[in-house]
Amino acid sequence: MSRSESLAAYLRAQARRRLDRVESNDGGRNARTALALLDAALYADGLTDDDALIRMLEEAGCFGPQGGDGFDPGPEGARLIRDWQGAEPYELLLALPGAMTTSA
Repeated sequence: MSRSESLAAYLRAQARRRLDRVESNDGGRNARTALALLDAALYADGLTDDDALIRMLEEAGCFGPQGGDGFDPGPEGARLIRDWQGAEPYELLLALPGAMTTSA
């Protein structure tokens, strides 16, 4: 699995978790997050592994060695993804390395 595919799969899995939590009393928060994450997953799926965003995430330590172990944004990156509700998909990817450095 390529790094971009691994990233997209992670984002889709997080979107599914948010969809499972949609409730009438959450003000649409979980649905907005799920849609934003699905949008980001679609964007990530279109990236090549030599794209600057993927290389930036790789340098930040979001991927295991040699592409193994899939995508792992660390605890702060996971929190950022869990709470993501919009803007452009690339903005989420740009924010992840900063989140990873705050958790280190």
